[in-house]
Amino acid sequence: MKEELKREYERIKDRMSLEEFQELIEKRKEEYGDVGFMDDVAIATTVVDEILRDENTMLSEKEEHRMDTISKLEEGAEAPVTGRVMKISSPRTFTTRKGREGKLANVIIADNTGELRTVFWTENMKLLKKFSEGDVIRIRDVRIRGGFGGRKEAHLMPRSRVEVLDPADFPDFPEYREEITPIADLAEDQEVNVIARITGISRVRTFERDGREGRFLSLEIMDETGSTTYTIWNNDVSLVEELGLKEGDAVKILGAQTRRRDDNVTLTHTSLTRIVPGEYDVPEYSEKVVKIGDLHEMESATVMGLVTRVHDPVEFERNDGTTGSVRSIEITDDTGSARVTLWDDDTRIRINKGDIVRISGARVEFDEFNQSYRINTNFNTRITVNPESDGSLLKVLEEYREHLRPLKIAEILEMEDEGEEVDVAGRIFSLSDPREFERQDGTGIVRSMELADETGRIRVSLWDEKAEKPLNVGDAVRIENARIRLGLYSVELNTGRTTRIVEPLPEDIEDLPSFEELEEMLYTTKKIDELEEDDRNIRIIARVVDLFDPREFQRGDGTPGLVRTVEFADDTGSIRASLWDDAAEKPLSIGDAVRIENPRVIYRDDMGGERLELSIGRNSRIEPATERDISVLPSFEELQEILYPHVNIEDLQEDSRNVMIKGELTEMAGRRILSIKCPSCNERLELSDENICNFCGALVDEPRYLLMIPGRIMDDTGEVLITFFGREAEKILGMSTREVVDIINQSADESALEERVEDLNGVTVEVIGNADFDEYNEEPRFIPRKVVKVEL
Repeated sequence: MKEELKREYERIKDRMSLEEFQELIEKRKEEYGDVGFMDDVAIATTVVDEILRDENTMLSEKEEHRMDTISKLEEGAEAPVTGRVMKISSPRTFTTRKGREGKLANVIIADNTGELRTVFWTENMKLLKKFSEGDVIRIRDVRIRGGFGGRKEAHLMPRSRVEVLDPADFPDFPEYREEITPIADLAEDQEVNVIARITGISRVRTFERDGREGRFLSLEIMDETGSTTYTIWNNDVSLVEELGLKEGDAVKILGAQTRRRDDNVTLTHTSLTRIVPGEYDVPEYSEKVVKIGDLHEMESATVMGLVTRVHDPVEFERNDGTTGSVRSIEITDDTGSARVTLWDDDTRIRINKGDIVRISGARVEFDEFNQSYRINTNFNTRITVNPESDGSLLKVLEEYREHLRPLKIAEILEMEDEGEEVDVAGRIFSLSDPREFERQDGTGIVRSMELADETGRIRVSLWDEKAEKPLNVGDAVRIENARIRLGLYSVELNTGRTTRIVEPLPEDIEDLPSFEELEEMLYTTKKIDELEEDDRNIRIIARVVDLFDPREFQRGDGTPGLVRTVEFADDTGSIRASLWDDAAEKPLSIGDAVRIENPRVIYRDDMGGERLELSIGRNSRIEPATERDISVLPSFEELQEILYPHVNIEDLQEDSRNVMIKGELTEMAGRRILSIKCPSCNERLELSDENICNFCGALVDEPRYLLMIPGRIMDDTGEVLITFFGREAEKILGMSTREVVDIINQSADESALEERVEDLNGVTVEVIGNADFDEYNEEPRFIPRKVVKVEL
């Protein structure tokens, strides 16, 4: 128990137990509810006083002890108070311990014996309308408490009442005089009244003291004699909004405290200060806006301009170890452009490219490096974004703003000036994973995405911190200050240090289609048998019917690459695809239904014959098919029956393509099943003593090995030559090429696996492939593309 509570209990300990006393306090707390000024000690004092008053005659009931003047008031008493109103503070907002919001106001009253602070609480606010400074009032049912510095205070109860009395009945009360001090006559450490016009209102700023955060704002005010700053602190900053104060308003400020700051005397708001807006006789205020073309070194300038460039904030560490932040924007009017440097709290003001800003109280300096004037904000600077004004300059800037709208993607794709900066808004259409790379100054990160609007789509390269920005396919974004880059196939965008990726403005996306609508607008869905060379902006719905492992390679510029071969099929046919780099690492499985968007359709003419293929790189997408896609796509088993019809061997023709045969293996030969090839020219390798290919002259560190197993396959109708290569040879042998190479190298015998190969005779296999004629043996042969099943 607190010492104060113990002392209160000592006064009545002969009347009740400690437990009864504590129960009585808890009960009273429930009755009072969440009254902000009543803490446990105050409640205990009230309880004790009531007990003693009930059992004893109060001294105050005797004539000689009646509390009928301020000087006679006793702490703990409940009595009426009478006095002339000398001061009325503006209501202040506070938050109770239970999180409820309340208000209080201080009223100073005085009689011929002294002054008394009376505190009006939330439920008493309506009583303030009954009186003003100079009135004589009586407040009934107040509680007298000890205040700061030992001074007594009167706190109103919810039941308190106020009565305005006839001042003629109280001739001895002090008079109320409302003396107005001209701003030019302000001296430090005084309590003053001023009448002035507001010439500027700063935004709310924060500060930290003793580990606690505070708030303040400043009003710039002026009268006919001069100007000064009036500062409002913490919860009182809400007065500006509650009173509806704005620049140009006239106000009377009663009971402000003067302070000296640097060479100026300023005003500060206290718990007894009152702000009264009204029609007062003070000069009208017209702020002079300096055109950017007329800037020169000055201490307190007002400029207005259109924001044409916005840089992201940069944090730095000050000499005292604290963290600061700085940010630059560029503004333009009809006479020129200038850079504005924002510091600390000002860097967090939401300013977008295309906004119109008015900056008041800024310092203008000459920038030697850029040979131009720079605008610096400071402690007293006021920044207004998109001010309300009918001025001619504002209308000019609004016309300029129309030229800052983001470009449509189709417009950018027509541009030919590499390095030109543009703004664009759109929806993220595709997005690769971030990829690290090494450069001279360390490790970098790069990521690519496609941005789309209703006019087209464009590839965007994101670097370093922009590559790590949280983005998702379908997001609408605005990209500022991106640079044109002429890519291999079309115009692309590159993001640099000054590029910003931000949320789009409402007007940027009011006509932007949804992601699903963009897909339908930008892609044409085609069946595989409808594909033509150089098709663009197409979509294919298909299943994975064959899948090869990714293979690393080295590009001509020495950089590593990754490629993977996949075969896709729909109900009209199948097509092979090369998946490059990021696409090669996409997890796929046989039978997967996928949506392929924006592949390149290329024509291939090689040993495998003439055919179309898909090339799927950074501008393409492979995504799981939707439920709607799958509903019109055959199952994997149905596709196999459609694509690879089963035929008997005797029915094979030279033009039989993508057919399936089933039979037993015979005459499987295993004497030389490993072909050694040059990795550069892919010719059979005959090495010289210096490990140089005799065919192309390349130095060979590691040959390329091809596993091949010749033989025959027969069914009830006939037989045909067949040679299994690479992956298909590995399937029937049950060994990888690397394992075969190791065994042959260790044994130094090319026929080391001959017996294992001969054991394949009699094994039944199902094979998909093409029929052909073997010119050397002058008989048909079957070229296997895929071993479907091996039955031992």
